[in-house]
Amino acid sequence: MIIENNRQKILAIDDEPIIILVSVKVLTAEGFQVDVASNGLVAKEMAGKSDYDFYLSDIRTPAMNGMQFYDYLRQEQPGHEDRVIFTTGDTMNPEVKNFLNDKKNLFLAKPFTPQELRMIIRQAANKAPNFC
Repeated sequence: MIIENNRQKILAIDDEPIIILVSVKVLTAEGFQVDVASNGLVAKEMAGKSDYDFYLSDIRTPAMNGMQFYDYLRQEQPGHEDRVIFTTGDTMNPEVKNFLNDKKNLFLAKPFTPQELRMIIRQAANKAPNFC
């Protein structure tokens, strides 16, 4: 369990301010400490300095996308890639569909509601009890 100030940590990675705003509000209310990154490159730097229970990552971000961030975690922090919950509004793209089918990580389609976010984070916590 990775706890700082008795709170589990999530890194929310998204370049859409409204998504970040909703995510921070919901996840904080759920008891998480939430850090924010605007893209995978920023997230990579943050993940190198801190340990996170989960990553809520948009697949389509500038500089380094969620798929590339996943690969970084797989190579540099083995096991952490299983902690990624993906979000995207690009569900019809064959590359994204194949990636999500191949990786089997939890996934939340955009736009999502606060309730859907609560449900998926609870599902992630139940799926990976050794992380939280």
